[in-house]
Amino acid sequence: MEIESGKLKFIEEWGKLGTQWGINRTMAQIHALLLVCPEPLCAEDIMEELDISRGNANMNIRALIDWGLLYKEHIKGKRKEYFRAEKDMFIVFKQIILQRRKKELDPLLKMVNELSHVRSDCNQSEEFCNVLQDIRTFSVKADTALTTLLETESNWISNIFFKMIR
Repeated sequence: MEIESGKLKFIEEWGKLGTQWGINRTMAQIHALLLVCPEPLCAEDIMEELDISRGNANMNIRALIDWGLLYKEHIKGKRKEYFRAEKDMFIVFKQIILQRRKKELDPLLKMVNELSHVRSDCNQSEEFCNVLQDIRTFSVKADTALTTLLETESNWISNIFFKMIR
């Protein structure tokens, strides 16, 4: 497979994978493009490479910056803004976890905590309260596990992972 074909396949597949992380396909494709580019790209380069509109490029670039997956770079003598992807996969992984946690787990915990004041004085409300308590227990444990994971060093996780696959 030629490099250009491999690059296109990677960008396409990363785009599909990104939708499972809770981001849109174009956002993931921009990230993939910048992951495999040795030099930073400007918005026009990204638009041309992915055949997307300026608005779509700009909106998704800003979102990737907010996620901590892209950085702005200024190139001396150039007026345009250039962008570079975070290439440390452990940092990428952590940023995705942080965003998913903020988007999914935090609202779930908030909702369950708000509903914890429902009184349990009949079978229906007792079942409702039991389910909420189970969801809360699981969510708190997941939150604790994510906190532990996010606070660990990348080499520690790599060592654990490699021991698991041996």
